Amino acid sequence: MLYSLCSAAGAVLSVAIAVLAAGAVIAVVILHFVRKKQGKGGCGCDCAHCGGCCHLHKKEEKE
Repeated sequence: MLYSLCSAAGAVLSVAIAVLAAGAVIAVVILHFVRKKQGKGGCGCDCAHCGGCCHLHKKEEKE
């Protein structure tokens, strides 16, 4: 009896940890897309004034 209760508790704990981990991954992905839509980069800063931003560099003209 005690073995089955411990086994069930372990299964519930494992499922809870898995749900929390999946929730964290989903939250990070959603936050990434929200920040991208706001025009912010992955570094946490506004890349509009960044010298390394690809939008500021002119594309090389093909000859």
